[in-house]
Amino acid sequence: AGRSVRLVCPSNQRSDLSVPEPYQRLASLAMAEPSPPPPPSNSGLRILLAKDRAPTSSPSAPAAVSSHADRDRIIGVFRTALSRNEAPEAFALQAVQEAIKPQKQTVLVLEENQTLENALRRLLQELVSSAVQSGKGIMQYGNSLDSGESNCLITRLLDIMLYLCERGHVEGGMVFQLLEDLTDMSTIKDCKDVFGYIESKQDVLGKQELFGRGKLVMLRTCNQLLRRLSKSNDVVFCGRIIMFLAHFFPLSERSALNIKGVFNTSNETKYEKDATDGISVDFNFYQTLWSLQEHFRNPALTTTNPTKWQKFASNLTVHSPSFFHDMQPFTFSCSMFLF
Repeated sequence: AGRSVRLVCPSNQRSDLSVPEPYQRLASLAMAEPSPPPPPSNSGLRILLAKDRAPTSSPSAPAAVSSHADRDRIIGVFRTALSRNEAPEAFALQAVQEAIKPQKQTVLVLEENQTLENALRRLLQELVSSAVQSGKGIMQYGNSLDSGESNCLITRLLDIMLYLCERGHVEGGMVFQLLEDLTDMSTIKDCKDVFGYIESKQDVLGKQELFGRGKLVMLRTCNQLLRRLSKSNDVVFCGRIIMFLAHFFPLSERSALNIKGVFNTSNETKYEKDATDGISVDFNFYQTLWSLQEHFRNPALTTTNPTKWQKFASNLTVHSPSFFHDMQPFTFSCSMFLF
């Protein structure tokens, strides 16, 4: 049917086969030598393995420093600074510059602040551990009995950081973080001394440049302390913390507001409804004072009822002169919210 072609078989044996003409081209392609691959193009993306890369040398790049070694060096600088008897403004900034070597002369950037904070938190932990081992209170550790001067190492550290935060040399919330760590590591007895330090510095801590950075940390610290305290055995300490929060946070602070308007209406204050013989107390004053609790535990009912609102305003007017006479207006306004 077609012309006869001769093919070379794989076994090198010749055979005469009758192959149709259309298949002759396929047979010739099958027996042809494979064509070499096209040369590589330089226009594509070349990916080099690490072993194929040429070694690069950068003699100007600084050598990597171990984070632990860097932290220990910073701790050493501040331990030396704590032994100085001068005021913090005389050496605090110099100690930071020596410890961190900041990119800017007087202000630390983000990474530098984090490095300094980690080192100081570690230093604080070591000081507390040393105080516990010595058997002294943490806020008395380092005081000299002979001189009678207060040289507490932890107080010195807090004073240095408070000065640096106030002047803007370091991040403003750093001192609040140290205070939170200190209360977490302290016993209830030591916490009273720590909180005494906080109360003595509340005017500085409440400055706007510090308050905005550390208010949430301070609120968390106080709430954690309140949860640790006994409501029956530590009443005075709980009151100190609540009064500090009332002074530290403005009344417009969101954390002090009842945003959802939820009230504990079941919290009923029991008091004597009738006068008792033999007790020299102004019963009218006593009765109107404690009747205010009925309005405070459910303000919504008072504000929507004109009769109750008039009674509340009348009773409040009776006590306002007494409160303003003995207490500052700020304390009176806070005491109303604490009822």
